Amino acid sequence: MLSRYYFYRLANKKMNIEEALQNNFSTLSERPLREDISKVGRLESVPAGTVLMDVGRYIKTVPLVVSGSIKIMREDEEGNEIFLYYIDSNQTCAMSLTCCLTFSQSQIRATVEDDALIIFVPVEAMDEWMIKYPTWKNFVMQTYSYRFEELLHTIDLIAFHNMDERLVSYLNEKSEKLKTDELDITHQQIAYDLNSSREAVSRLLKKLELDNRLSLSRNRIKLLDL
Repeated sequence: MLSRYYFYRLANKKMNIEEALQNNFSTLSERPLREDISKVGRLESVPAGTVLMDVGRYIKTVPLVVSGSIKIMREDEEGNEIFLYYIDSNQTCAMSLTCCLTFSQSQIRATVEDDALIIFVPVEAMDEWMIKYPTWKNFVMQTYSYRFEELLHTIDLIAFHNMDERLVSYLNEKSEKLKTDELDITHQQIAYDLNSSREAVSRLLKKLELDNRLSLSRNRIKLLDL
């Protein structure tokens, strides 16, 4: 996890985009590619809670996450949502890449989960870089492969596992992404992410607390033995 000093150093633009790429995206090793990203990209500090892309909107930029994390949700026609996966540092969003290459509307909602530093790259550069730079093409293909595996994991949890197993997996993943055992989150928010009811989530959390696997307090969950 990047130190707060490093976070604010980047946020204040004392470190430029090329340095951020060198320190966090080692696979994008071609110098002309880094120079191109530096020319057209912009480095921004984005606070938690910011919606980067929303369902039904066209995507104008692709995010390269330097630090922090982004939560990806899927929404059905009735407005019900379900959590899909996180985008961490050194990663980008496969869904945004797909929308850019096909000029289609977003099918997901991307929300900053933890204060993030992001390099935003305009979609107009995607096609050219896919042909021009082998490392960019490999980066895109590896992103698709990794996200496909994550989506299969999500489908497996929904199709083959009970709600309590999905809840434990969700809490563990959130703890890992935020790098803390204490999660500031409400039962309603968990239910929202898992497309379940608050009552069901509260009941399962209470059972986990009785089993000494976590402890509950107001809008906070401390993981003990998950």
